[in-house]
Amino acid sequence: MAQSRPMARSRRAIERRAKRLLGYWRAERRTLRQGMVALTLSTLAGFGAGLPLAALSGVLEDLPGLIILIPAAVGMRGVISGATAARLGTAVAAGTFEVSWRRGSILRRNIALGTTLTLASSLVVAALARLSAELFNQPSISFLDLATISIIGGAIGSAIVLTITVRLAIVSVRRGYDLDAVAIPVVTAVGDMVTVPSILLATLLVRVGWAHAVIAPVCIVAAVAGAILAYRAEPTIRRMLLEMSGVLLAVPVLDVLAGTLLESQSARLFRYPGLLLLIPPFISQAGALGGIFSSRLTSKLQIGVITPRGRPEPPAVVDGTIVAGFALAIFSLIGVVTVLLGGLTGQALPGVGVTAGAAVVAGLYLLPLLLVLGYYLAVVTLRFGLDPDNQSVPLITGVMDLAGVVAVIAAVTHLGVPI
Repeated sequence: MAQSRPMARSRRAIERRAKRLLGYWRAERRTLRQGMVALTLSTLAGFGAGLPLAALSGVLEDLPGLIILIPAAVGMRGVISGATAARLGTAVAAGTFEVSWRRGSILRRNIALGTTLTLASSLVVAALARLSAELFNQPSISFLDLATISIIGGAIGSAIVLTITVRLAIVSVRRGYDLDAVAIPVVTAVGDMVTVPSILLATLLVRVGWAHAVIAPVCIVAAVAGAILAYRAEPTIRRMLLEMSGVLLAVPVLDVLAGTLLESQSARLFRYPGLLLLIPPFISQAGALGGIFSSRLTSKLQIGVITPRGRPEPPAVVDGTIVAGFALAIFSLIGVVTVLLGGLTGQALPGVGVTAGAAVVAGLYLLPLLLVLGYYLAVVTLRFGLDPDNQSVPLITGVMDLAGVVAVIAAVTHLGVPI
């Protein structure tokens, strides 16, 4: 009898917490609906990167080193567009956003910064991809070829993504959407969807013998000149550029390591090219989920809803449960769609159950890291007096790129897919 009373109290306490959590979820049902729709659409769009990657696996074999470049190029599009969306989301939450193109306006600053970071990061990514191939003794095309592909492909993809990001911000403000929940998954998926075809389109240039010798130096000069001009521009852009300089160096390293890891698995991937369908949307949505979590926390931190404490406060915990629910649904969807597209396109898969299970298992591997890192990145960057929109969202997106590849490879290995 004495033991039953503590058990009853414990059960009542759990029931109270569950009811409180359900109450929070009901209060956030609009965000849940908008976020789930955005993530579902962006997941399906993310397969727009996987389809050409799987279909053109021969190009990856003909141009060694390209598979090292692609995750970094895709990742930087997500980082830059995700940070842009997060800054616009914070401006909307703070009531400072306005649709204006005048000098010094929020929209103009973000477009200028996004363009500059695209060119500079594309050059950094090309250099790191070549360096990684040398360090890990992987075959690779020349640095000039990689620079041409990275900068031209990045510029094409960025122009599309920035346009959609800005347009989405304007529509979200006018229609009352939750920009933190909607924008990041959409622009991340669009970045994936347009970057891979843009990269593959840029490979046509390196197949012309003289092209890289002429185009590559022009691209390199444009990237360096753009960074210098942005630094000498108005103080606000210079500050954002300086704050993101560390991210610009750290995230490509993580993405290039992810690409190098994929290169080391090329025999397995070329044997089962259907797995190439799964990888881009998986890492895209891992980054999007991390970005949603960090962006929501960033907005709450900056407007005072939560404080930067070591122990998460209830609103932060609620955001974590929302993202966990999103993750389980989205990673399951990725597994199912991969199986369906693999069957429709005739791409070899290691088995229906293994393929669908790999997405879910990889997601379960990834989720704890996503939640812990998303919270503490937002808190630590704010405590150091930095803008979390420029630090936490890009960093977690970059970390998820590498962690997502590691999780997928660990999952398929665990499920017995041969190398």
